[in-house]
Amino acid sequence: MIYTKLADIAEVVAAAGLDVDALSLIVTEALDEDLGGRGVLPPGAGTGLDVTSYATIPVGAAADGAFVVRQPGTVAGIPVAAYTVASVCSTAGDFELTLHAVDGDRVGRGDVLISVTGNTRALLAAERVSLNLITMMSGVATATRAWADALAGTTTRVRDSRKTIPGLRMLQKYAVRIGGGLNHRMSLADAALIKDNHVIAAGGVVAAYRAVRESFPGIPIEVEVTSAEQAREVVAAGATEILLDNMSSVAMAGIVAELAGRATFEASGGLTIQNATEVAETGVNFVAVGAITHSAPILDIAFDLASEN
Repeated sequence: MIYTKLADIAEVVAAAGLDVDALSLIVTEALDEDLGGRGVLPPGAGTGLDVTSYATIPVGAAADGAFVVRQPGTVAGIPVAAYTVASVCSTAGDFELTLHAVDGDRVGRGDVLISVTGNTRALLAAERVSLNLITMMSGVATATRAWADALAGTTTRVRDSRKTIPGLRMLQKYAVRIGGGLNHRMSLADAALIKDNHVIAAGGVVAAYRAVRESFPGIPIEVEVTSAEQAREVVAAGATEILLDNMSSVAMAGIVAELAGRATFEASGGLTIQNATEVAETGVNFVAVGAITHSAPILDIAFDLASEN
């Protein structure tokens, strides 16, 4: 299908489960940083233009371009890149944009993800921001897919954390879902995670659990424990979701077997693709892997300008 209006691309974004207004803010701020130098240049120093393209490309020139994969992986962010391009091109005249893949596709070198015809200056002005977003998101999806593949055949699922790039959590957590992972809490406000500092402040793991439950009766609560004794105590107090922090596989297996049916369990700390199966065999329901967002390398995708019309 060929898209010729920003509003139609916005519908694709919404259909993917992304907040259009939030994405618009992300894209607007990123373009303002890239074109105007906001935050990276002294105030008033930026021109608001892609000065190289402005000087070298005639005002009415149009061109064809394509987003092309340079290495194998799982793609995420096609609607995001398309929205970014359409946001710029829609201010410079007519454009035509075609999506050739969908998020979640396993792609290989040379695959075309998006093709577009539009004002040449506008295409190049949108190039870097759109690539920064889609390569980052595809990197997260690819890293998550590696974990999902490693856990295939088990009942354990990989989950993310709040270790995301500030301002881009929505996009990174979306990419985790696209890669076959699950989202943990989205923010500090929608679920509680009682960790060691909370336990110290409250005077004990059970005291911390009860304090949260009394203050927020309907909120989901996960409790981090570092020993079988803590796990027993807090499950007896009513906790139903337990995070097993930096434990050996033997220790985790023992806790899961003892408390089976009374809580769900998540492993965290010291996890690698190489020990994924061993950890899954302990019976934990989830593995928490911050690296799928905070350390995922980008997936190499390029924007190639094909020809001028």
